[in-house]
Amino acid sequence: MPRPTSSPPHVHFFFPFFFYIPCIVFLCSLSQVAESQIQDQELQVLLQLRQSWHGPSSLDHWVPSNSSSHCTWPEVTCPDGSITELNLGNLNINYSIPPFICDLKNLTKLDVSNNNIPGEFPTVLYDCSKLAYLDLSQNYFQGPIPSDIDRMADLQVLILSATSFSFDIPASIARLQRLRILHLNQSAYNGTYPEEIFGLSNLEELSLAYNDKFTATQLPQNFTALKKLRFFSMPRTNLFGRIPETVSDMEVLEYLNLGANPLTGKIPGSIFALRNLNQLSVYETNVSGSIPQAVTATKLSVIDLSCNNLTGNIPEDFGKLENLSCLTLQYNQLSGGIPVGIGHLPALFDVRLSKNNLSGTIPPDFGKFSPLRRFEVAFNNLTGALPEQLCHGGTLFGLDVSYNSLSGELPESLGNCSTLSVAMLNNNGFTGNVPGGFWMLRNLKALYLSVNGLCGQLPEELSPNLTRIEMRNNKFSGKIPTTVSSWRNLVVFDASTNLLSGMVPTELTELPSLTTLLLSQNELSGILPTDIVSWKSLTTLNLSHNKISGPIPSKIGLLHVLTQLDLSDNQLSGSIPPEIGLQKLNLLNLSSNRLSGRIPDELENATYDASFLNNPSLCASNSFMGLNVCKSQSSRLSETILALIMILAVAGAILVLLVVLITIRVSIKKGNPKPMLAPLKIVKSEISDILSQFVEENVIGKGGSGDVYRVKLSHSGLTVAVKRISDHHNLNRNLEKQFLAEVEALRNLSHENIIKLLGYISWENLKLLVYEYMENHSLDHWLHKTKRSSQASGGANNIILDWRKRLQIALGAAKGLCYMHNDCSRPIIHRDVKSANILLDSEFNAKIADFGLARMLAKHGEAATVSALVGSFGYIAPEYAHTTRIDERSDIYSFGVVLLELTTGRRATDGDEGTNLACWAWRHIQDGKRISDVIDEEIKDNSYLNEIRNVFKLGISCTATLPTERPTMKEVVQVLLKCSDPLYEVKKKCRHMFDLTLPLGNSKIEEMPQSNNRVLSCNTY
Repeated sequence: MPRPTSSPPHVHFFFPFFFYIPCIVFLCSLSQVAESQIQDQELQVLLQLRQSWHGPSSLDHWVPSNSSSHCTWPEVTCPDGSITELNLGNLNINYSIPPFICDLKNLTKLDVSNNNIPGEFPTVLYDCSKLAYLDLSQNYFQGPIPSDIDRMADLQVLILSATSFSFDIPASIARLQRLRILHLNQSAYNGTYPEEIFGLSNLEELSLAYNDKFTATQLPQNFTALKKLRFFSMPRTNLFGRIPETVSDMEVLEYLNLGANPLTGKIPGSIFALRNLNQLSVYETNVSGSIPQAVTATKLSVIDLSCNNLTGNIPEDFGKLENLSCLTLQYNQLSGGIPVGIGHLPALFDVRLSKNNLSGTIPPDFGKFSPLRRFEVAFNNLTGALPEQLCHGGTLFGLDVSYNSLSGELPESLGNCSTLSVAMLNNNGFTGNVPGGFWMLRNLKALYLSVNGLCGQLPEELSPNLTRIEMRNNKFSGKIPTTVSSWRNLVVFDASTNLLSGMVPTELTELPSLTTLLLSQNELSGILPTDIVSWKSLTTLNLSHNKISGPIPSKIGLLHVLTQLDLSDNQLSGSIPPEIGLQKLNLLNLSSNRLSGRIPDELENATYDASFLNNPSLCASNSFMGLNVCKSQSSRLSETILALIMILAVAGAILVLLVVLITIRVSIKKGNPKPMLAPLKIVKSEISDILSQFVEENVIGKGGSGDVYRVKLSHSGLTVAVKRISDHHNLNRNLEKQFLAEVEALRNLSHENIIKLLGYISWENLKLLVYEYMENHSLDHWLHKTKRSSQASGGANNIILDWRKRLQIALGAAKGLCYMHNDCSRPIIHRDVKSANILLDSEFNAKIADFGLARMLAKHGEAATVSALVGSFGYIAPEYAHTTRIDERSDIYSFGVVLLELTTGRRATDGDEGTNLACWAWRHIQDGKRISDVIDEEIKDNSYLNEIRNVFKLGISCTATLPTERPTMKEVVQVLLKCSDPLYEVKKKCRHMFDLTLPLGNSKIEEMPQSNNRVLSCNTY
């Protein structure tokens, strides 16, 4: 039999090995080629992307290179050679996202935050099949979030914060079941959010913050079903009702933000049962889309329930939260004492309890066991001493205990607190000396000591960073040191109402940054420094109620930005320097001195009618200012001859007056010579009847140019208002100009909200203006008279000027001004808009009156030049006080003051510390105080509260310092129309119809709307 054949022993083994080696090499090479092709393709996508965005300079480094790959570019992440992440934030991109971006097949993360990308939601990203992280925040996207957004099924992170997305948040978002992070805060949503969101079981972070156009709702009960939620933020979202006890069901919650909502009730005790509570806050300090570092740090604990309407006590259990670092409960209605245990917490560094009703003493151990950085308990009813060891940790930079009833001496330890930046100790009962080192703290910038019982002398030296000292109403004594010249950076110095003595040192005038100097009601004496030109920044100077003597330095007239000067109640002598008349001051008070001579011509107007009283030797060319009329300077004869001439002059004057009176009576009866009459309404036979009714009981108004009388015309039976400009022998030239200006203006105006001129009489020195009679007098009469029963006989007694009437008045007056500014062939500037010049008919319809100072402009938008500052203090625009140029914005400023009067009930001059209403209102907002705190008690009706707030904000906007920042009267009318429309009243009563941005930097702002890409919170310096 043949032998069976067999293969060599190793042939079967080696054959496959040699066969597969080339295959493996071939496959590897194919893989490298494929990877190289993918990288080339992705590079081309990036280059095309840069080109489509028109090559922003921040992407200049996106240039192909032989030495490096595009994966080394900082915006690009390629963990396995293929692009998975694009981090394109803050690159100043101005164009939309192109569809070819999804040619990056492995893209899982796209971050284009904080750019300028326009358009609607980029649905082109639906084709990015692996996209799991999308951040579109801080851009200009608008329109709705698409209802089919659930097509992006792999999304785990969706951040759409600070955009202009609007309408409802679609329920389809709740179908993105893989979502872990969802941020939809601070956009323009004007509908609601779907409660289905609270069914996203994988959510770890949910933020709907700062959407104040959401429909008002209570906190959804099912939000506690989110068992993985660590971060939950809904401040300023119109939440109302109570914080639910079920919050304790959220076992892993670290951050709960429910602030700036009208939440009520007590702080629920269940909050403190949270097992992993690390951060509970109503104010989210980082809304750009990224999570604040504090949120991810498990040891950081913050409790912040600010800006609500919470009541009851601060729970004692706060003192058991060992990791608590921030306790922020300001702007509520909490009462009772501060729990002692809080002062023992070892990690506590931020305490904010201001604006509550807290009482009792401050626990003495605050600062002893923890490194406090910020301690604020202002506007409460706290008593006792200030804790000694607030700065024990050496980190305290913000201290505010103002407006309490604290007493005792200031802790000596504060004099060693080198980190302290702002110290607000004002409006308490502190006594004794200020700690020695306090004045020299190197980081101290602002020191508020006013309204206490502190004593001692002013320091020789100050901290070089100190810019503001307010120490009024204390017992500081001694001289102002000559070393005051070293206080180089001081901007505001208020030491009024103290016991300071000696002269005003020349060295005080060497402070180049000083804008406000208030030293009134002290015991200063001697003469004023003559060389004060270094005060180049000074706007306010008040040295009143002292014993200063000598002349007024003429160089005060060279302080070109000075707007307020008060030297009243001193012993000043000599003449008023003519340079002061060139300064366009909006406040001047030189009364109660020993001044003599003639006041400068530029100061002879109604603005300064009370500025010179009680100076017996001063005189003016007119008696209406309460001064003697100046004698002729050519009369330098002997006393005997002078007396004889005076006797003859008086006799002659009496004779001439008798002749004039007889002539007027005869001429009126005979009709010859004829007075000038306006068309139709007045007949000649009624002129004598009009003059006979010029008696005191018929006076219905008084002004600088004359009185206004209620007169009944015998011929027609019509009741009219007649202003008598003058019937003196020598008609003042300015009054003559005002008469002609008013006639000229009203001849060309015809509007339902502008007073009607029925007739005028001009004959020799007799000037009469006849208007329609307004039964309810002026807005000023209603807002500022103390006895309501003394109001116009045509109106019912004791009628309260409610909000609806005030809004009607505001709208009517705005329409009248808008007509003058925009609808006349040549714009007319009123120049004296004020509540006294807004008259009201029997139905409280408003009409603009008193056009004696009106000016016509050559054309719209072109300013006019005037020769003198006129108007009423409190209403004069700041730029008008510094220049001789006026335009429509001057009237808008004045009307803004009227709006502030309507909402607060205050007078235009009713500010504080020498300020007017507009300055006071701006300061109120800057200090972070609530608008609701200043609303007139007569109109504090919750049903109109939002309207009133918006009109107050409109007044703030109209009184902006820069004219270009003020709205036009057309815009003002639109805002008021929206507030007056009952349809808008149903739709949340005009809330946020006016989007206002204030130029306040980092100042405290409360109740002000935000722009799309900015957050203004009430808890930042």
